[in-house]
Parts: sequence; structure tokens; C-alpha cells
Amino acid sequence: MGGVEQERILFTLRLPVRVTGASVDSILVAVLNRDRAIVAFGLAGLAILSWIYLICMDWGMRHMDVGIQMVIMPAMEHWTAWDLVLLFLMWAIMMVAMMVPASSPMILLFAEINRRRHKQQGKLVATGLFLLGYLMAWTAFSVLATLAQWGLLTAALVSPMMKSTSNALGAALLLVAGLFQFSRLKYACLAHCRSPIGFFATEWRDGLWGAFRMGLKHGAYCLGCCWALMLLLFAFGVMNLLWVASLSILILAEKIAPFGRLVSSIGGLGFIGWAAWIAFGPTPR
Repeated sequence: MGGVEQERILFTLRLPVRVTGASVDSILVAVLNRDRAIVAFGLAGLAILSWIYLICMDWGMRHMDVGIQMVIMPAMEHWTAWDLVLLFLMWAIMMVAMMVPASSPMILLFAEINRRRHKQQGKLVATGLFLLGYLMAWTAFSVLATLAQWGLLTAALVSPMMKSTSNALGAALLLVAGLFQFSRLKYACLAHCRSPIGFFATEWRDGLWGAFRMGLKHGAYCLGCCWALMLLLFAFGVMNLLWVASLSILILAEKIAPFGRLVSSIGGLGFIGWAAWIAFGPTPR
């Protein structure tokens, strides 16, 4: 993108909005507030529904000893193609639950910029396509995670209840995640995620296809930032909701907290120390 277009994006964000009776600016204020509320409630609803699904899955797994088998749950062993589909669905919805809250500031900013640049047109569709592009990146990750879990189950490295059965696997995943927290790739991708204005100033594309492409690219940066953290789900239970929630909070803090880089470093040190404890600490009897 050229410098002129970057200036246009930044100028759009600096546009003064004057409320003077029934002026165009006052109408724009109302439209921006309405759009912001619609997008915010939509994102919140999507995240809440995803967490409800995960809670139902967790409840079903905890009550399998009394014969409860939910339709949305894959079999615990001897998987069929349909069970792989259900497992993929679980991963995809889990990614929505974990990543939509962290991406909300970027999506809300996109909706505002897009509305300011296209005052006379309904542009919520473009916001939806931006979100769809973002989730496509995590859908691709969900496909790989599904295949990885299938392979780990076949190798008996995870249990049918989706928990690691190998201390070596757990320690290795923690070590990889901890070291990755200090990598250049982590910091480069995190910088894009923490700077929504900078992202749009350099990556803006007009039109619906442009919205989808921007969402996909943002998703790719987000995936590059968080993939190692997601692998930790294999270490401590894919359906361990406490662990899922903890990782979600860590990812959110990395992206929006003023001290996000410090959060990443502390998390990295914690993961490395945890890996060392598993590998060299006292063995439980």
C-alpha cells in the first residue's frame, strides 16, 4: 500500500465528528454508535455460544460413567470419519471461544474505519467478512489440530479423554511454547496484533473481498503469534476448560494489556520452568 493510502486511513481515524442538530456528522455519530453496539453484541454472543458448547462437551465427558453420550461428542476410541468431523467441530468452536474476545478490538476498529469511509452504505457485511477471514485461519489450524490429535491417540500419547499420557510429551510442548515466547516470530506477529491502527494503515483493502483478505491476514498474524500456546492443549487436556480459559486470558493480555510483552516473557519463563519440573522434578509415586 502506498503512502497516500496510509495517510487516508490515518486521516479517516482523525476525522472530527461534530454534533450540530441534524447535521451529517450527528447522523454519523448515531450510525457509528449503532454499528459499534451491533458488532460488540454480535461478537459477545458468538463467544458466549461457543463457551456454552464447550461447557456442554465438558459436562458430557464428565458424566460418561453414568452412560451419558452426547450427539455432539466424538467416540472415545475407534474413531470413524464422523467422529473426526465432530472432533474438528470441537476444535473450530474452541478457537472461536478463545480467539474472538482477543480479536474484538481489531474487528471493532475495522467496523468504525469502514463505516467512516463509506458513510452512505451499510457495511456490517464487510465486518462479517473480516471476521470470517480471521476465523478461516483458525479453521485451518483446527484441521491440523484434529489430525494431530488423531495421530497422538493412535500412538497412545493422549488418552481417549483427550489428556496427555506422556510426561515427555507434556514437557516438550511446554518447552517449545516457553522458548517460542521469546522468538522473533512471536514478537513480530504480536506487534501486528497489538497495533490495529498500524495494521490497517499498511494493509487496508477496499471492498468485500478486501475485508475478507484483511481478516485472513490478521488471522495469519494471530496464528503465528499463538500456535505454540494452542499446542499446550495437548499437554493438559483439550477439554480442560480451566486450562482453555487460562490460555484465553493470557492471549488476551498479550494483545491488549499495556505490558503485553512482559506478560509474554513471564508466561515463557513459567512454561520453561514447568517443563523442567516435569522432566527433572521428583517422580510421583
